[in-house]
Amino acid sequence: MYGFRIVEKLQKIDEDIKRDQLKYHHKRVLVSKEFTFDSAHHLHAYEGKCKNLHGHTYRVIFGLSGFVDDRGLMIDFGEIKEIWKSEIEVYLDHRYLNETLPPMNTTAENMVVWIYEKMAEALQSGDRGQKYDGARVEFVRLYETPTSYAEARREWMEVE
Repeated sequence: MYGFRIVEKLQKIDEDIKRDQLKYHHKRVLVSKEFTFDSAHHLHAYEGKCKNLHGHTYRVIFGLSGFVDDRGLMIDFGEIKEIWKSEIEVYLDHRYLNETLPPMNTTAENMVVWIYEKMAEALQSGDRGQKYDGARVEFVRLYETPTSYAEARREWMEVE
């Protein structure tokens, strides 16, 4: 029943499946994509080992929601990667965060809000605002270590 098999016929659009069948629903869905980056920083007004220059391999997870298009896609994962690479990662990866980020203490708590704002801005800018129906950032989680993270959520960002 669960053995290996080769499909006999590859499904063809407009023959085996109609274009109006590609979009299965009209619900809001969440997609998530994860990235890593390496950076150095130090903390101001902090008494502990993090006051010294040091580095981390950070992990960031985005949760983005919206409505699917006629193909059944909310946003292409490649588009999320393009936003990350061109508009966010350039300030973070293999950088000294204290000089590439806006003036702030480079805590995970400050950084996760900055990352959230950059992604939210990118989703609404240019043709992306019209291209992705209802696209919004639901959360950003920034791991500073494998067991320690800070998170920004839409409900906190929009009302507080």
